[in-house]
Amino acid sequence: MIARILGLQLRVVGESAGGIRSAKDVQRGERPIVYVANHCSWLDIVAVGGVLHTVFVAKGEVGSWPLIGTISRLGRTIFVSRNRQNTGKELHDMADRLWDGDDIVLFPEGTSSDGSRVLPFLSSFFAVAKPGRLEQAGMPKPPPVLIQPVSIVYDRLEGLPVGRSRRSVFSWYGDMDLTPHIWSFGQWRSMRATILLHPPLNPEDFKSRKELANATFNAVRDGAALLRQGLVPDAQD
Repeated sequence: MIARILGLQLRVVGESAGGIRSAKDVQRGERPIVYVANHCSWLDIVAVGGVLHTVFVAKGEVGSWPLIGTISRLGRTIFVSRNRQNTGKELHDMADRLWDGDDIVLFPEGTSSDGSRVLPFLSSFFAVAKPGRLEQAGMPKPPPVLIQPVSIVYDRLEGLPVGRSRRSVFSWYGDMDLTPHIWSFGQWRSMRATILLHPPLNPEDFKSRKELANATFNAVRDGAALLRQGLVPDAQD
């Protein structure tokens, strides 16, 4: 609905491993999905939320953003801070949502980028999928999950391919002010985001959290590069 209002068409390539499940389904062994995506704009919440039934994990300031903050709160977003003292509570909240049957979305770059590249993933974001000793001591054990890498690229503007010079229409990063960026974005009538869903990864197949983070990063980075080059056809092609 929000994407349609903004004139944002959503193209999905690949299949979601997630779905709607109950807490009993998880207790019986069904695995919730942790989607892991690149992040270049406030629009990512609209784009991903338009195609995936999921709960977002977002930085705390998102809750105060115009419109997006309201959407995030209505979607039961888990807000996280940069304060390490809150890490235990945040992991606890994520584990609770997973046990309830929810899928969640993480943006492990830790910040948004200019859309021309994917920044390295912080392995700490994968603690809920592969807890270390410290997390295991301070939080309830989360259920086994699958990681599904997701590449997001805004690739059409007024029907034309988006080159590097036009990525600023979508990207919001660094110290850019949000309100002027939303106003500028609103001047365009037609745009498209492509969401590429990669095959899921089993955290148990990796020896360490860092290996899992690197494998997920490689999938998201390579997929985003192909999307920027226009080399990913529609699924039916």
